[in-house]
Amino acid sequence: MTAGTFQIHAKQGKARTGVLATDHGDIRTPAFMPVGTAGSVKSLSSEEVADTGADVILGNTYHLWLRPGTPFLRDWGGLRRFNRWPRALLTDSGGFQAWSLSGIRKIDDEGITFASHLDGSRLRFTPESVLEAQRDIGADIIMALDECTPSDADIPTARHSWERTLRWTRDMAERWHRDPTAHGHKQLLFPIVQGALHQELRERSAREVAELDLPGHAIGGLSVGEPEPEMYRIADICSDVLPEHKPRYVMGVGTPRNLLELVDRGIDMFDCVMPTRNARNGMVFTWNGSFHYKAAAVARDERPFDPACGCPACRLGYSRGYLRHLFKAGEILPLRMATLHNIHFYQELMAASRLAISEGRWSTFKTETLIRLEGRGEP
Repeated sequence: MTAGTFQIHAKQGKARTGVLATDHGDIRTPAFMPVGTAGSVKSLSSEEVADTGADVILGNTYHLWLRPGTPFLRDWGGLRRFNRWPRALLTDSGGFQAWSLSGIRKIDDEGITFASHLDGSRLRFTPESVLEAQRDIGADIIMALDECTPSDADIPTARHSWERTLRWTRDMAERWHRDPTAHGHKQLLFPIVQGALHQELRERSAREVAELDLPGHAIGGLSVGEPEPEMYRIADICSDVLPEHKPRYVMGVGTPRNLLELVDRGIDMFDCVMPTRNARNGMVFTWNGSFHYKAAAVARDERPFDPACGCPACRLGYSRGYLRHLFKAGEILPLRMATLHNIHFYQELMAASRLAISEGRWSTFKTETLIRLEGRGEP
């Protein structure tokens, strides 16, 4: 398949499984993307991440702009050559940082100005500069510049924010159409649906980005403090409007439960720092729920994180008690082992979801898995 082709292989309800083609390999959907903010999934090599089954990882344009710098990556031949990642790569646009770093940025109708959190230097994000930065990075999927609207924004604020985002998106799409390539391969531009928690604005936003006829669509402004039922409601609204034949990506989500609920609502792609950040903070996910491996309750526990898991940490038999000891001693190994385990689990969850949809048993799989995930990591 040529880059940008999206084939749906099976559907059950709104849930679907398929393949999105890129010039650096197919992305099997539903797909979870580990987050490599600065070009690396923290504590792991690119080869280790690939071995978990991940088809695609995410890089952060804002952070890569600061270090090592996007001109540096352009001269190197792109991030993939720099970090030796062998598969597809997606980069965000910096719009989420405009929300999360609100104290050090200013937004106007032409773009976003950041004061670097490292040294205070000025960064100017516009549709043109963000497109060029993502070309320099060399991602397979690139995101349009957006303003991530707070979930509690009122209708006038959310409308003004979306209209600004739409102007940026149209500008970026026009520039992308002139040359949709970087480092000799095709890039796929995804616009981002915004509109806070307002149904009318979300529907309008989804319709207007769909009219641009770009390779896929993202839904932004979720998992930013809104209640989970609202997240699901907005995803449902957007997926009903966005084209059936193109991939749908909910940004920055989330827990295993979130992923299953959103797959059920027709979402194909996800990313989140949760599996890696929680691993470094002493938590692991299993098919029978999550638990804290730093807790005193596991000090004498001889079992691995999950006896049924095939990740390196569990396969090699490192015990919960041993990894807790190392965590308390400030060693690096438990952070690496927990990170490998969590990413492996997220990839297993997506693979099992794909299989359940293709075999026509998605509803039963989802129900039974959600019940199991209520556990506390017991075998």
